[in-house]
Amino acid sequence: MSKVNVLVVDDAPFIRDLVRKCLRNAFPGMVIEDAVNGRKAMAMLAKEPFDLVLCDWEMPEMSGLELLTWCRQQPEMKDLQFIMVTSRGDKENVIQAIQAGVSDFVGKPFTNEQLLTKVKKALSKIGKLESLMAGAPARVNSAFANDSLSALTGGKPEAAKVAAPAAAPAKPLLNAPKPQTAAAAAQTGRGQGQLRLASGTQPCVIKALSLKEALLVVRRSAALPQVLEGAVLDLEQGENAEVARLNGYLHAIAALEPKPESDWLQLTFKFVDQDAQKLDYLSRLIARGTQQKHFTPGA
Repeated sequence: MSKVNVLVVDDAPFIRDLVRKCLRNAFPGMVIEDAVNGRKAMAMLAKEPFDLVLCDWEMPEMSGLELLTWCRQQPEMKDLQFIMVTSRGDKENVIQAIQAGVSDFVGKPFTNEQLLTKVKKALSKIGKLESLMAGAPARVNSAFANDSLSALTGGKPEAAKVAAPAAAPAKPLLNAPKPQTAAAAAQTGRGQGQLRLASGTQPCVIKALSLKEALLVVRRSAALPQVLEGAVLDLEQGENAEVARLNGYLHAIAALEPKPESDWLQLTFKFVDQDAQKLDYLSRLIARGTQQKHFTPGA
């Protein structure tokens, strides 16, 4: 069986670990290395050949787009399979990446199945899939979120039952009286955003925010979010309705009201990005506070 070398590039350790685990479960014979940003990845690509690169877009020092552009300038890398793993799904960003020579996209958040479909497609293009699949398990069917749960709890689901946050809560942006009802909480949020999960997108209220996490309120839906599920928070704040895409995972989930049939959920969303621009954005946002906005979940 011919060796297949894959490079995973992301500044978030949580994402790198989950991608590695997904690929190793599906392809035991695959050789997987990782890099914390585009600059490190460039040095590794210059030293040894890789068949496939799975790369985040927004990273410190060198972005995924800059790394892709550099790769396509190297004669020996013109046919390198380069998949952008990103929350940037806007038309202009897609066009930019296509013009730079991207092979494919995987949007954050994603399931194992979505990631593996793209990887198989890329490897089949270069004739590496058949030999690799010969040693692969017959079926890989667990979702990205469930895999992450197993990875981080040692295979003991009971270790990560839904619970209120154990850590200190994020510092509220503005001091406000405690809402008496869940509906009131939705109306007195500090800002609004969109929480993107593998199961779909939900509007959310940002109750509190720090450099490490956000406290969100969402309306309960048929597809309940899961602890440790990967997600993207599109955070819209400020007079100019600035939007920042923040990658992370759900650290804790609890009913907003002290009753099991509560229509509202409180989520602790932990950030995993190390990007300096995003940290600066959060710092400025926390420093100035946000305008209070009227928000109706599900609208």
